[in-house]
Amino acid sequence: MKLLLTLIRWFVGILFIFSGLIKANDPLGLSYKMQEFFEVWGMHGFNDYTLALSVLMIAFEIIAGVAVIVGWKMRLFSWLLLLLIIFFTFLTAYALFSGKIKTCGCFGDCIPLTANQSFWKDVILTVLIGIIFLYRNKIKPALGTGKNVLILLVTTVFSFGIQWYVLQHQPVLDCLPYKVGNNIPEKMKAPAGSIPDSIVINFVYNKGGKEVEFSADAFPEDFDESVYQFVRRYDKVVRKGNAEPPIKDFSLNTLSGNDTTAAIMEQPGFTVLFFAKDVSTPVSAWANRFREVQTAAALRNIPVLLVTADATGMQRELTKAGVNAPVILKCDAVAIKTAARTNPALYILNQGNIIGKWGKADLDKAIKAIQKLEGIQ
Repeated sequence: MKLLLTLIRWFVGILFIFSGLIKANDPLGLSYKMQEFFEVWGMHGFNDYTLALSVLMIAFEIIAGVAVIVGWKMRLFSWLLLLLIIFFTFLTAYALFSGKIKTCGCFGDCIPLTANQSFWKDVILTVLIGIIFLYRNKIKPALGTGKNVLILLVTTVFSFGIQWYVLQHQPVLDCLPYKVGNNIPEKMKAPAGSIPDSIVINFVYNKGGKEVEFSADAFPEDFDESVYQFVRRYDKVVRKGNAEPPIKDFSLNTLSGNDTTAAIMEQPGFTVLFFAKDVSTPVSAWANRFREVQTAAALRNIPVLLVTADATGMQRELTKAGVNAPVILKCDAVAIKTAARTNPALYILNQGNIIGKWGKADLDKAIKAIQKLEGIQ
């Protein structure tokens, strides 16, 4: 039993550490997934706290995984792990049986799991953690108290430190569809061999004061426009396909509402996209860097496009900061959150190909990269 208990502890510990590290690579991704759950439950007031909850949960996963392996404070950590896995199992069960959440984000974007896979993973973990909980008093620390405390202290500092780093820069391992080397227009297409939704066109007509509904291929035999008055038509999905492109809802619109996405992606040469989702990060904090970006790009005849979800607020704050008015394009906030994990962030494109991307802490590197583009265009 002792050997079995040790194997279970190592398996659970390594899985929690791995899960925590994958999510620590992109804590904002987990934060957005939490917001998705809260939106479904109508708990909008928690949206402002999801990033803090994400950082704490990720750190706890890593710390708890290490604690289980070294056998430190098992009376405490066995309780915490049991409560956590019960909570995770509830979330994955809700995602699976409600159908309102497609994925739970258990391993982030790097290892996407279906709701079904996530649920059964948590069921198995619940059983294993239950065994650890039942035999918690038999688990003794592998090392002395001082060494265990040191290991847990280092783990804690690392858990929060790695998350702070990626929140300032970019994920260390980029698993998003906007990673360097990808072509945005290609990623906006459905994967080859995918099956589109099966759709039936339905019509709603008014007949004698009552609404009647029928499909396009099943009009009633007595149909006559003098008797049936058109109300509306809609597309009904009768079978869900899997033709969902990796990049969704990404469109770059002018302030007047014209969609310029295709024109920008097909434009020969280099293009700089400067993503600033909103003014939650003050423009004054990055205004000087943006001016340097504009200067470096202008010397090489490279257009700089500022992409935001808050065009009005951005124009106002740019004027206050004394920044020369750039070309501003509007984009959906969710699309920007996926493309740019920091606010702001910078991309260099070459006909839709992402050849470089930098977070807010690395804009100086982006400027140097722009300066090296001379003669390549």
